[in-house]
Amino acid sequence: MAETPVQIESKITRILIVGTGLIGASTGLALKAAGFKGHISGWDATRVERLTALEMGAVDEVASSREEALSVARHAHVIVLAIPVMGILDWLLELAPVLRSGQLVTDVGSTKLQIAELGQGLFGGGGARFLPGHPMAGKESGGAALAEAGLFRGAMWLFTPFAEEMDELAVEWRSWVAKFGARTLDLDAARHDELCAWVSHLPQMLSTALAALLEDRFGDAPEIAAIGGRALRETTRLGASPYSMWRDVAMSNTDPIAETLFALEQRLAHVRENLKTPALRDEFALANRFRARR
Repeated sequence: MAETPVQIESKITRILIVGTGLIGASTGLALKAAGFKGHISGWDATRVERLTALEMGAVDEVASSREEALSVARHAHVIVLAIPVMGILDWLLELAPVLRSGQLVTDVGSTKLQIAELGQGLFGGGGARFLPGHPMAGKESGGAALAEAGLFRGAMWLFTPFAEEMDELAVEWRSWVAKFGARTLDLDAARHDELCAWVSHLPQMLSTALAALLEDRFGDAPEIAAIGGRALRETTRLGASPYSMWRDVAMSNTDPIAETLFALEQRLAHVRENLKTPALRDEFALANRFRARR
C-alpha cells in the first residue's frame, strides 16, 4: 500500500510587499495564482499604486503610511522590497533593528552589490535573514495597473546569497518563485552587476541614446513615422522607459555601465572606420554568430 505523502507545513503565511508597482503587484498576483493562501499586505509611497494593487487583488490590505508598513513588517514572515535600489538600501537600514529571527527580507533590485554588502552587514548574524534577488522581468512602463500573474513565467530570477546555507524561509521563498514559473540562478553580487551591465543596462542606454538622438535630429518629422518600420521600433522600444525606473540603476552600477558604454563607443568607431573594408563583413559575421546561439 502506497504511503501518503507527508505535507510540509508552510512557514510563510504573512507577507509584506513594499512597493506595489509593476513588480510588487505582479509578485502578489503570482503568489495567489500559485496557490498562496496566506495574507499579503502592501505599501507604496504612491497612494494610487497601493490602492490599484488592492483593487486588483494583488494584496489583501494596504498600509496607509511608511510607519504603518514598518509596523506590519514586524509581524511578517517575508518582506519583499519591490522598490528602486536606493529605496531598498533605506528600507534595509530601517528594518534591521526591528526584525527578529524567523523573518526573511528579500528584494527585487536591478543591481545587487551595494544591496548585498549592506544586507550582509545588517543581517549576517543570528536574527532575521536576507536573500538578495532580481527577477529579469518587466515592461517598458511601470505601475500596478500593468501587473500580471504571469509576468515571471519563463523569466530568470537571479539570487545573490551571501550565506552558504539557506534557512527554511529562504528555501520556501525560492520554491514560491519556482511556482511562479521562473527559472533561478545564483550569482556572486559583483558578477551579477557586471553581467547585467552588459545584457540589460547597456541595451537600455543604447536605446535611450538612439531615441534621444533621433528626437534631436528629426523631432516629429512625419517621414520618420512613415519609413521607420520594425527595425526602428525594436531598437528604440526601450527608449520608452522612464528615467525614474533607471536612475538608481545608473547610480548604483556606474562603473560597470560606463565600461560597457566605452567598449560600445570603441566598437562603433571600428564600424565607422571600416564601412568600406572587409572588416565590416567580419563584424556582421560575429553578430550573426551571437544571434544564432540564442
